[in-house]
Amino acid sequence: MLLSYNAMSESKSPVWMRGVQIGLGVIAIILSIIVIVHPVALAVSITIIIGIILLIVGIEKIISGIFVSNKSRWGNVGLGVLAIIIAAIALSYPAGTAAFVIFLLAIALLFIGIGHVLRGVGDKQRHGWARGFSIGVGVLAIVFAGFVMASPILGAALLSLILGIALLIIGIEIIASGISGRKMQMPGRKMER
Repeated sequence: MLLSYNAMSESKSPVWMRGVQIGLGVIAIILSIIVIVHPVALAVSITIIIGIILLIVGIEKIISGIFVSNKSRWGNVGLGVLAIIIAAIALSYPAGTAAFVIFLLAIALLFIGIGHVLRGVGDKQRHGWARGFSIGVGVLAIVFAGFVMASPILGAALLSLILGIALLIIGIEIIASGISGRKMQMPGRKMER
């Protein structure tokens, strides 16, 4: 009886770990609901966080450029001023900055899609299904890029919605692990006994 109890207690996570899993799962679900309800707020929030980081980096570059003597002294000051200007723009107009960055990402996605289509059409050495898959992925990327370029805010909302749903699923999985008590492990790693 004692042996089976010890074996059973070793196969389950400790009680404190189960509580942490459930708590983190609840936090993930709450955040996912916020993202799903207010998807554009995610892009704006990320822009504000990046703006604050750029402001801090800009101040640090200016200070190190002024007080640390080296060859790139004025380069650091210049980069610091540029970072502060970009941070000021991002913090003053977070929605517009987010839309601009998303528009640039859509242009990159457009070129990636065109590259996939050209590779699928031009690569005669690949099998037919692989060429078709490359063309299909390229066309899908081009269509999505066009959709995002037509409306960057709606593109951000769609991306945020997808991320919110993924976060909701992850949160539910973490809570289920906490309730069941099974140990969560990384893929490809074996549990140690």
